[in-house]
Amino acid sequence: RKGIYILPNLFTTAGLFAGFFAIVQATVGHFDYAAVAIFVAMVMDTLDGRVARITSTASDFGKEYDSLADVIAFGLAPALVIYEWGLKAVGRPGWLIAFIFVAAAALRLARFNVQETRDIRYFQGLPCPMAAAVVAAGIWVADTHAIEGYWAAVVAMAGMLMLALAMVSTLPYRSFKDLDVRNRVPFAALLLVVFIFVLISFDPPWVLLLITGTYFLSGPILWLIRRVRNRRKHRRDSGKESRGEKYSRRA
Repeated sequence: RKGIYILPNLFTTAGLFAGFFAIVQATVGHFDYAAVAIFVAMVMDTLDGRVARITSTASDFGKEYDSLADVIAFGLAPALVIYEWGLKAVGRPGWLIAFIFVAAAALRLARFNVQETRDIRYFQGLPCPMAAAVVAAGIWVADTHAIEGYWAAVVAMAGMLMLALAMVSTLPYRSFKDLDVRNRVPFAALLLVVFIFVLISFDPPWVLLLITGTYFLSGPILWLIRRVRNRRKHRRDSGKESRGEKYSRRA
């Protein structure tokens, strides 16, 4: 009863190692390796939860360990990587923006852990792994195409700030946890997966930046769609009430 489940925690440890590896590679200027390591940590974070659920090895220890590992892999690692890449040259604003990203990631994880009622279909706020993936893809693109300089650092700081705000916001983001991969799927779905892998192989940095950036923007877009629908519904309900009042007065 005092032991721990080794299988899911192995994946969590692998993700933690990948985050630490990203920090080490950034310190020696290998930003492409650092970006890939963050994506590896993202894959490990996805697998540890699914393995725990499939093998019935979920535990409170694993939950806390996973959160601590996520703070390092998806909070500290991307912040330090982008700081080493370009924010160091900006000075104090650079490391302050990096710290805001780390704090937002920690707050996002803490809020997620204490939420009792959640809609399984949506996350509340941008998930930390996806925020880190946006940073990693952006750094990978910048390193591949030698994008650097003062204005590149300014754009990076603005992006980090927006990602931090998205993490602590209440914007709805699709979780895809309601998808059951064990059920049968159409043949076209398998072709779509193959097409995505082929597309990524052509230019991994740009394609991953497009995918992660689209997911990042999906939260505000979905929030706006819900607001428009609620307003239309409110107008229809108000119109029905006003017509009902007219009929009652005539009667």
